[in-house]
Amino acid sequence: MNTRATMLPVLCALLMLTACAKAPTEQIAAAEKAVTEAQQSGAATYVADEYAKIEGTMAALKKEVSDQDGKLVLFRDYGKAEQLAVSAKSDAERVKVVAATKKEEAKAAALQAQQVAQEAVTSTLALVAKAPTGKDRAALESIKADANALKESLNQVQAAIDAADYPAAQTKAKAIYEKSQAVSQEIKAALAKIGTRKPSAVKRKK
Repeated sequence: MNTRATMLPVLCALLMLTACAKAPTEQIAAAEKAVTEAQQSGAATYVADEYAKIEGTMAALKKEVSDQDGKLVLFRDYGKAEQLAVSAKSDAERVKVVAATKKEEAKAAALQAQQVAQEAVTSTLALVAKAPTGKDRAALESIKADANALKESLNQVQAAIDAADYPAAQTKAKAIYEKSQAVSQEIKAALAKIGTRKPSAVKRKK
């Protein structure tokens, strides 16, 4: 009886140590789920620095679990791993909300940039339509081709918006707008050049 009484506390202690030596699989799974959702919300694009920190925490978590797994059961301690998992989950949930907000702002900005680009291209095409043909016909045809290319490139903006790549859509739209402005200036310069040429007067026969 004395031997059993002596061994009982030891067995209880061993059971407690064994229980504490298990990896926090539920917390790790929850952290991984939260990080995945943050990534899907656009965190890697819209809050890149904070998302990178979370990835660093997850890397440290995996290393900590691996280090503990390599030890004897009685010497394992997953306390730090659990803290890292909880921290990663909390940060990922916060970043997910911030990223979603920034993504909506980027979408609005992209749509606005798209509208401005479309208006610029429409204005440029209207100028091209008014351009008369003459000795500079080849130059005007080249400018017209540039304007039509701009119209086609608007499809790239829409494609980026459809793919929810709003930063790319905004960049493309801005480039189209700037090119449209440049083409418009070329057309105006060509028209001004044609306008300065006065037709030679025809002498009437007496």
